[in-house]
Amino acid sequence: MSEVKILASGFKFPEGPMVLPDGSVVVAEIAGGQLSRVYPDGRVAVAAKTGGGPNGMALGPDGAWYVCNNGGGEYRPGSFMAIGPAKDYAGGYIQRVDPGTGEVRKLYTHCGQKRLSSPNDIVFDTHGGFYFSDFGKKYHHHRDHGGLYYAKIDGSSIVEVTYPVACPNGVGLSPDGKVLYAADTEASRLWAFDIIAPGVIDKHPFPSPNSGRLVCGLPGYQRFDSLAVQANGNICIATLIAGCITVISPSGKLVRQVKMPDVYPTNICFGGPDLRTAYITLSASGELASVHWAEAGLRLNF
Repeated sequence: MSEVKILASGFKFPEGPMVLPDGSVVVAEIAGGQLSRVYPDGRVAVAAKTGGGPNGMALGPDGAWYVCNNGGGEYRPGSFMAIGPAKDYAGGYIQRVDPGTGEVRKLYTHCGQKRLSSPNDIVFDTHGGFYFSDFGKKYHHHRDHGGLYYAKIDGSSIVEVTYPVACPNGVGLSPDGKVLYAADTEASRLWAFDIIAPGVIDKHPFPSPNSGRLVCGLPGYQRFDSLAVQANGNICIATLIAGCITVISPSGKLVRQVKMPDVYPTNICFGGPDLRTAYITLSASGELASVHWAEAGLRLNF
């Protein structure tokens, strides 16, 4: 693996990231409540003010940016980690950002009567709808359940794919679009959900705790964050505390762990003409990094 290069720094808990057609990379600043765009020449500019805590992002079929927003957190001075919900927290939401004007609007705040808690990561299917994870908000003495959802970009439909899920974070689709992957943060487990129709999965019965099938789990104190899928089907998961990107095959084999210069690599996406440039957010240090990847990433649907 090539050397890890730092492309930009000074971000407040960077997540995302999202590669645009011009080669620039948009980073969500969870603690900063904004989206920042890193241009190929190294320039950094604020692209949109989202408020709350923007997290996973995806480019939609209409060219707009779709953002998972956890509703915001409270931070201690000098710490990049939230200690609880923001004082004005009222729930999480999905946002649509117009890249031309920077206009931000809330697309979903509820699924039926249930308020979204802490939307985290997002991926579009070939039908133009998107799956997203809701991590669940952590409080001092309790936490909300998490879940997986499917929605349309026009705000007309959102459905619960499966609920509850312990701590669903990163989500991604297999190359054939038939499997939804979700990373469970606290248990460092990768789950697979077999799709039978858009937003509908083949639900596995007990003893599955979330209707999915377990792909892989890691020993020791490692925490799974967001993920991206390679063209060959392997799943790359940003792994906290261990400070690496963990590559797992669909059969559950641990392929490799690629060390990062940060204990909190939170997300990975692929870009470049051959999709072999991995862009990785390093959240403890507030940086966006890149590295030449051994295998090509999966080309996203939009």
